[in-house]
Amino acid sequence: MSHAQSSHSIQAQINQDQYYMSLAIAEAKLGIYTARPNPAVGCVLVKQGQVVGTGFHPKAGQPHAEIFALQDAKTNGLDVSDATAYVTLEPCSHTGRTPPCAKALIDAGIGRVVIAGLDPNPKVAGRGVAMLKYAGVAVTTEVLQAQAEDLNKGFLKAMRTQMPYVRLKIASSLDGRTAMASGESKWITGVEAREDVQTLRALSGAIITGSQTVIDDNPSLTVRSNQLGIEVDDIPQPKVIILDRRGRLSKGSDFQVLKLDGTQIWQVDNLEMLLSTLVTEHQIYDVLVEAGASVAGSFIQANLVDELIVYQAPCILGSTTNPMLTLSIEQLSNQYRYVLVSHETVGNDLKLVYKRP
Repeated sequence: MSHAQSSHSIQAQINQDQYYMSLAIAEAKLGIYTARPNPAVGCVLVKQGQVVGTGFHPKAGQPHAEIFALQDAKTNGLDVSDATAYVTLEPCSHTGRTPPCAKALIDAGIGRVVIAGLDPNPKVAGRGVAMLKYAGVAVTTEVLQAQAEDLNKGFLKAMRTQMPYVRLKIASSLDGRTAMASGESKWITGVEAREDVQTLRALSGAIITGSQTVIDDNPSLTVRSNQLGIEVDDIPQPKVIILDRRGRLSKGSDFQVLKLDGTQIWQVDNLEMLLSTLVTEHQIYDVLVEAGASVAGSFIQANLVDELIVYQAPCILGSTTNPMLTLSIEQLSNQYRYVLVSHETVGNDLKLVYKRP
């Protein structure tokens, strides 16, 4: 084989691996709202250029993606010996609530495993790959890794740093205002933008808000959309955390969020401790902050926001209304800068997504 032929063959294999991994990522997306606290994972089995099995992890405690894919092939009477398994996250090697997936792939006679990214979970962390290689299974890693990791930002960050991935959502006017001086804020943005916020809630293990927001708006902070592609009852409702440093609320207060199971009132003035506690004690890896200017400003000031999502309405509210953030910066050099990563029109509003550089 000539060098040119060899290069062509390698590129063809890369293209093939990326194509089938994209199918596995599409499978993983089917579990992004329901799998938590586990990561959303997809698996596609391919033999002689044909997909012979597909699966995703739907819910904690249920089989993982690899097992569903193997079952899918078996149900259809398809042989998986020497097939290639495309998995969006390193197969587990330990026995938890389910048996190890790496062993299941080995036992099924899978000849090659292609993995998007390694699992930083200390219980896995390369052991799945090691188990596969020890059994003589060929392993390829880092195929569409960024796209796969994008599905599990919270899980991956928590495994690496013991801190959750924090999204801060703000709905504002063109002049950066979020409410009238009276606190009235319903509604600045349109129906479509509010529907889009439901996807953010559905991705979140917890929603953090402030006592002022609860008192002013009496929000429900629940996932209730019928446009997420799955039944609402299948989505674990996010835990609501109310920051109430002044002790204005109690569990008996007549507000919607205080009638939800698991709502907590947090009075300690330490946001890092709160976020760390959510990870270590509650296995909550994705957090959405839906709050007023004071709480939002506190998260920005503490450099705890990974993703800032602004829904900007085409209206002007004026200088006597409430700002997006209560934040005091004395010098331009002390500004907080973000990188715009996406922008789209949602109804009549603009959705802007920023990340820390």
